[in-house]
Amino acid sequence: MDLNAEVDQLVRASQTWIPMIMEYGSRLLLALLTLAIGWWVINKVTYRLGKLLALRNADLALQGFISSLANIILKILLVVSVASMIGIETTSFVAAIGAAGLAIGLALQGSLANFAGGVLILLFRPFRLGDWIEAQGVSGTVDSIQIFHTVLRTGDNKTVILPNGSLSNGIITNTNRQATRKVVFDVGVDYEADLQAARKVLLALANDPRVHQTPAPQAVISTLGDSSITVSLRIWVNTPDYWDVMFMLNEHARDRLKAEGIDIPFPQRVIRVVQEAAV
Repeated sequence: MDLNAEVDQLVRASQTWIPMIMEYGSRLLLALLTLAIGWWVINKVTYRLGKLLALRNADLALQGFISSLANIILKILLVVSVASMIGIETTSFVAAIGAAGLAIGLALQGSLANFAGGVLILLFRPFRLGDWIEAQGVSGTVDSIQIFHTVLRTGDNKTVILPNGSLSNGIITNTNRQATRKVVFDVGVDYEADLQAARKVLLALANDPRVHQTPAPQAVISTLGDSSITVSLRIWVNTPDYWDVMFMLNEHARDRLKAEGIDIPFPQRVIRVVQEAAV
C-alpha cells in the first residue's frame, strides 16, 4: 500500500510539473536559440558597419569606436529581450538603464555635444589633416582631428584647440578643398592715370608660369574711390601657389606701375572749414 501510495503521489506531482517543464523548457530553448542567432546577426551587422565606414574613408579610431559601441548596445538589447522571453521582469531593469543614461547625459551634455560633433566631422570630412581652415574666428592648419576636439596650428605656430561641438555647428571655410583658387589683386591708381596702361601692367604681371591661362587673366576697373581708382587683377592659380603669387604681385606692382608713370596716391581727406561771420 505504501508503495502504491507513493507511486500515485509521484504521478499526481508529475501531472503538475511536467507541463511546467515543457512550457518553460520550450521558452528556454527558444530564448537560447534567439540569443545565439541574434548574437551572430549582431556580429555580422557591426562587421558590415565597419566595412561601410572604411569605404567612406572614416578615421580608423572612429571605425573601431562606432562598431564597438553599436555591438555593445545591440547585445544589451538582445539580452534584455531574451530575458523577457523566459519570463524575467525587465521593466525595472530597462527603467534603471534609462535613468542612468539620462543622468549621465545631463552631466556630460557638453562633452556629448563635442563627441557628436567629432563623429560628424570624422564621418563627413569637411576638412582633413593639413587643410587650412577658418572657423570660430580662428584660422590655421589642421594638425589633428580627435573625438572631442580639433587641433589647429596658426600661421605664427600657435596651437589652438577647438571643441568639435561648436566647430561642427558653425561656418567652416576650407581653403584647401578645391584644387585652384582665384587671386583678386586690387591696386589704387591716381585719377589722372592712364587706366589702360595700368591694366596692361597688371596683365603683364600675370605672365607667370604659376598663373593659369584658362580662364584668362582679367584686369578690370572695379571701384571709383574717394582718392583713387581701383584696378583689379583677377587670376586663377593652383591652391598651393596662392600666397606666393599674391606676395609676388605685392612686391612688383608698385615698381612696374611707377615705371609707367602711374602713381598710387595716398589716402586723402578733404576738410572744409566754414568760418562764421562776426556779429
